[in-house]
Amino acid sequence: MRSPAHAPAADHHVRDEAAELVRAPVRIADAAAVRLLRPGDRVDILAATRVVASAVPVVAIPEQPDSPSAPASPEENVLPDAGGMGGALVVLAVPRRVAAALSGAAVSSPLAVALC
Repeated sequence: MRSPAHAPAADHHVRDEAAELVRAPVRIADAAAVRLLRPGDRVDILAATRVVASAVPVVAIPEQPDSPSAPASPEENVLPDAGGMGGALVVLAVPRRVAAALSGAAVSSPLAVALC
């Protein structure tokens, strides 16, 4: 039986990439656009004229307290949003480097979302 230390290089790379995924909460400027999203959707995240993250999966959408379309009872992938900063939060599964790029982009530009 082969040990993980002797796994093929390509297989090792795939595991490393999957291990590097993090859940990144991202505030989208247009809350109405976030209400169109569902966990499992793939989205692009845009800052001004550039794409910061491409075809990344939505893993959760925090419930918006003032949203008329907010569900009456929380679902597994709907979390309370305590932000109160305008816009709406969406949680994405992204590599660590993309999470850092999203955080940096949000400092200088409102973020937008596009469904893939």
